[in-house]
Amino acid sequence: MVKGDKRKWKEGFFEKLTALLSEYSKTFIVSVDNVGSKQMQQIRQSMRNEAVILIGKNTMIRKVVRAMLDDHPTLEKLLPHIRLNVGFVFTNQDLNEVRKKIEGNQVAAPARAGSIAPCDVVVPAQNTGLGPEKTSFFQALNIQTKITRGTIEILSDVPLIKKNTKVGQSEATLLNMLKISPFSYGLRIRQVYDNGSVFGPQVLDIRDEDIVTRFLAGSRRVAALSLQLGTRLWPRRLIQLSTPLPSGCRGNRLRVPVGQDCQGVSERSQQVCRRRPGRRSGRRRRCPAAKEAKKEESSEESDDDMGMSLFD
Repeated sequence: MVKGDKRKWKEGFFEKLTALLSEYSKTFIVSVDNVGSKQMQQIRQSMRNEAVILIGKNTMIRKVVRAMLDDHPTLEKLLPHIRLNVGFVFTNQDLNEVRKKIEGNQVAAPARAGSIAPCDVVVPAQNTGLGPEKTSFFQALNIQTKITRGTIEILSDVPLIKKNTKVGQSEATLLNMLKISPFSYGLRIRQVYDNGSVFGPQVLDIRDEDIVTRFLAGSRRVAALSLQLGTRLWPRRLIQLSTPLPSGCRGNRLRVPVGQDCQGVSERSQQVCRRRPGRRSGRRRRCPAAKEAKKEESSEESDDDMGMSLFD
């Protein structure tokens, strides 16, 4: 590339990345290891009108992000994740829907000697269809076999390769002989950026029902603790704290019907407190005879006071 053309290309990349970071509020930081140009083209076509994919040098991406920090300070959270072989998927659509399309564009690939296994590989028990002359090859890998009708049969499932370990030459040769493509390559989501927040992709698996369940479980624990302490303040306070929760969830398009559930929990706890006031308040109960004697004494004292005059 000519020096002038290279400078123009850099300027165009800077302008494009700046425009994308300003236009889109949601971004997937993805790993592009082992993704070929043909597969990348297929991914771009499948996500057209929903997301934009951009891949470039990390140094150039960092320069663009740092140049935008004055107007967009939240972009600083992206800097620690711009390392290794990564790219960006920009979108304004629903994150879960875009993630499904990213994870759905995977291509099966054979094992290559020297590559790092992205997952565990287990060879299932099967009739390989190979002749008896290959028996020594299986014995070298400690795979139990037997000869069935002139072919080699694997007796049980064999864990062959562990995740994040290097694939050996023998393992790769065996998988190729069995015509097994154990790996699948595509864009791997590392982090998600959403309106200034950066989190892992597993956060997208949390449903609205999970939030409601955890909130109600916590309120029941508080209810049990309050009943043991003999206080009735917690239900009203809990409802006061949960009042702004639905409005905040509406802004995030979440459905959290906690108001009715908390109201029901508070009403039940108040009923229990009313049924057991003596035990919870810590006061001693007095017998009816003692109460009547106390009433008589108080009435006699009041009669004596009525017979006296301050002016005698």
